[in-house]
Amino acid sequence: MTVLYFGPRWAVTGVASLPPHWIPILIALALILVANATPALLGLLLGPARPIDGRHLGVDHHPWLGASKTWRGLFAALLTTPLLALALGVPWWLGLEVAAGAMLGDLLASFIKRRIGLASSTSVPLLDQLPESLIPAVLARDGLQLAWPDVAVLVASFTVLDLVLTPLGKGLARLWRRLSSPRAGGP
Repeated sequence: MTVLYFGPRWAVTGVASLPPHWIPILIALALILVANATPALLGLLLGPARPIDGRHLGVDHHPWLGASKTWRGLFAALLTTPLLALALGVPWWLGLEVAAGAMLGDLLASFIKRRIGLASSTSVPLLDQLPESLIPAVLARDGLQLAWPDVAVLVASFTVLDLVLTPLGKGLARLWRRLSSPRAGGP
């Protein structure tokens, strides 16, 4: 599939059966998925990193964001998503905009979860998906010429995918840690 961006119009080649109005939605979905998945994948592959909140506590004696929100993850999302945007034929700044929106939404959700006393990495359906998909979808709306119903489809699609893929990813992460940890007692 080749997608070429020509200002306000899309030119699509190699996709005979897919209606052209779906292409911007799928591009936005791919960008949002990569922006949200990159920090988690790096955490799995490289281990813990420096948290954004510096492990400082708020006046409520809970962390501001939690240990899983790291500078490495933030910068990785802000770097990889524009690169994917370029690979998909859209401007790099649109990828940066999507990544910034996704990370803002993720940090907002973490902040809310810490305020209600939930531990870092605790899953809360919808709170974990809506901010990190709605904010970047709204930011990408003009650049990808998405209508409001397209934004709703995009947010719903991300939500379903995240609700399905997150438990699968957590299971794979547990398996990865188990397989990569040294055996007790030596060889």
